Amino acid sequence: MIDSRATPHKGVMTPHRAFALGTVATLSLGISGLFGACSSTSAPPAAGADGGQDGATSAADAAEGGATGNFDGSKGDPNVLVGSFQARLIAPISAPATPGQTSLIGKVYDGALPDNILWELQQKEGDCRLVTPRVPFCKTPCGGSAVCVENDVCKPYPKANSAGSVTATGIKVQGAGASFTMTPIVNGYQPPAGTTLAYPGWAEGDDIKIQAAGDYYAPFTLVARGIAQLNLTSPSYALAKDQPLKLTWTPPAKAGVSTVQVKLDISHHGGTKGKIECDTADSGALEISAPLITKLLGLGVAGFPTVLVIRRAVGSAVIAPGRVDLVVSSDIEHDVIVPGVVSCTDTAQCPPGQTCQSDLTCK
Repeated sequence: MIDSRATPHKGVMTPHRAFALGTVATLSLGISGLFGACSSTSAPPAAGADGGQDGATSAADAAEGGATGNFDGSKGDPNVLVGSFQARLIAPISAPATPGQTSLIGKVYDGALPDNILWELQQKEGDCRLVTPRVPFCKTPCGGSAVCVENDVCKPYPKANSAGSVTATGIKVQGAGASFTMTPIVNGYQPPAGTTLAYPGWAEGDDIKIQAAGDYYAPFTLVARGIAQLNLTSPSYALAKDQPLKLTWTPPAKAGVSTVQVKLDISHHGGTKGKIECDTADSGALEISAPLITKLLGLGVAGFPTVLVIRRAVGSAVIAPGRVDLVVSSDIEHDVIVPGVVSCTDTAQCPPGQTCQSDLTCK
């Protein structure tokens, strides 16, 4: 679900980079709480033609075996995200000229994907919080089918299983209405070969429905509302100590349909030192407080610092292993400016006398 059509350049709006977001599903599959794989409760990444999978996903897929049917109708824990269907609007790119796209992918696991990075709260201001990473250590290696989730605690990766045929309605297909059926491929879902989704794939406020006929899992239905393409209008993306960061965007025509999530990560190319995450109303504006910005800058900066803004609407269903989400989203990742930081991918981009470092900064 992540578009990697553009190479990031300092000061230029860029599409969301491979949702490693801690991986960050990620658009990884599902954004649990805040940004899925970056939070302490992560969603299993989805399989898709866009290649937005991390190493953990590959390991989980490799662990998949011949599952037997499980039509247990009992309900699992709604706080445990075990799968997601991602319907995403991908904005057009002006240079090089690339048309907008609509994408849909999905996958459902028999448990939550374990995290090998734990994000710990350091400070909260309004709708935003600063978190820092902690990497657990296991004296005995967990092996390829498990991950270290706490000191000396290994947890196996979950397995993806079939939900049977899945019918999507409310997402327009070029020249063919607004309904199509997907069959599982390696227990993952995407539109059938030859199906091209219209852009935008829906009108704002439209009902979007995912109906799974059932197979390993009991049948389930997901319903969410269509959202408008996100359009950022912030006049500046410069960071400075003791100064807030003010973000603005075109508000939706229909209130109450969507929310907005923000991730400000200025050190991901140097080994993330921390990040600011926000979950706020889709009102058209958000201010990240000066204390949070100051503290984040103090943790360190690497090359190509970015802010990611996501508009999303979510519908959910609970099956035996836990919760499955339908996430309808539109996202934009924008470079931010940090005084004194020159980003680079090659020494030729650096001022005279400086070289490009491993964290993609000139020094």
